[in-house]
Amino acid sequence: MSYQAKPGDPNWVDLYTSDPAGAAAFYGSLFGWSAESNEEFGGYIRFSKDGAAVAGGMGRREDDGDPYPDRWTIYLATNDAAATAKKAEADGGSIVLEPMVVGDLGTMTVLTDVGGVAVGAWQADQFPGFGAVGNVSGGVWRDAAGLPSWFELMTRDYEGSLKFYHDVFGWTDTLTIADTPEFKYTTIHATSPMVGGVMDGNGHLPEGVPGAWTVYFGSDNVDATVEQAVALGGSVVFEPMETPYGKLAGLADPSGAHFCVGGTATTS
Repeated sequence: MSYQAKPGDPNWVDLYTSDPAGAAAFYGSLFGWSAESNEEFGGYIRFSKDGAAVAGGMGRREDDGDPYPDRWTIYLATNDAAATAKKAEADGGSIVLEPMVVGDLGTMTVLTDVGGVAVGAWQADQFPGFGAVGNVSGGVWRDAAGLPSWFELMTRDYEGSLKFYHDVFGWTDTLTIADTPEFKYTTIHATSPMVGGVMDGNGHLPEGVPGAWTVYFGSDNVDATVEQAVALGGSVVFEPMETPYGKLAGLADPSGAHFCVGGTATTS
């Protein structure tokens, strides 16, 4: 579906990868994406699905000095990237990448939230971000195949993170759908379209594993997508499972960047 992000909504994702050509081949085969590299912006890749922009990609440089693995970054919409970065720092987060103007496309910054999880912010100018996203509602994934469709923060600081995103990104229309010791979850929006949520990672994250934002791409057949990802050189992070929110699986691409796929659960 066409998508207009409100402030605080996810409006872009991009991949930081040690193998740009391999990533283009992998995601192109898996999701039907095309890839276009822009040398003006350091070879930044724009991935498209049926002509609509769905994701970006940037190659890792040898002199980056980045100790972290290849990864996907989720960006949230902001009307003022510089003010958002300052507010994040004042509210217990930190600035990883200072606000940077990207030609006439917009302004980006990368932050860590109060739980230490990295998140980007994108202030759109000529480039709004997603050209299309999937529609997820009540466990049904509509028009989602190959599209970014859900954006989830797993955090060890659940209450602190909700306050952080409320204060820094303006999340005021959230909905708590579960609040038990075993499962705590709050959606970014209280009404459709619900574009993502925050999950309490305590009791779910393995010891020593930090929280993270994760993008879910839609699939018409999650099992088949998982099999294809493995055949293309990817790996399974968690096996397909049916949930009240659809059928979900965790994957990593051939260079180790984690993402998830989701689709409508099988009904008997």
